[in-house]
Amino acid sequence: MAKLDSIDFNILRELQENGRLSNHDLAKRVGLSPSPCWRRAKRLEDEGIIDHYAAILNAEKAGFHLIAFAHVMLEKHQMEMLEQFDEAICQRPEVLEYYSMSGDYDFLMKVTTRNIKEYEDFQTGFLMRLPVVRSVSTSFVLKQKKHTTRLPLRLLESPEK
Repeated sequence: MAKLDSIDFNILRELQENGRLSNHDLAKRVGLSPSPCWRRAKRLEDEGIIDHYAAILNAEKAGFHLIAFAHVMLEKHQMEMLEQFDEAICQRPEVLEYYSMSGDYDFLMKVTTRNIKEYEDFQTGFLMRLPVVRSVSTSFVLKQKKHTTRLPLRLLESPEK
């Protein structure tokens, strides 16, 4: 990773807050003129520190009222089966996040659907039909207490500040 200075961190903070800022507004907020600001933001993109830009939707207002965390245990751990499982899961739009885990389960998925019936269809009609799946344990979110996509950049800065 490239060495980031305080201006880079400020650019990243501002873009995490509002990815639609114009370069002119971003430059004003971080104390640069537009050209150097654009070059720095472009470098952060080119180096992959800024992965992509997206609109963050309100799931509830968009009609997705159910969030579930599915803990999946596999029957077999053969590479070919794992690759097929990965491909199948990554193609499912209701799977928002998908992690390989240590501990009691092999995988953890964050899944959103409009209702419990859609989740049941996902679990019993798709997930449990995959030949490699041994078991699925699901936890349903009762109330979301915090949701953010912003990284805690202050933790990466040098202690000199």
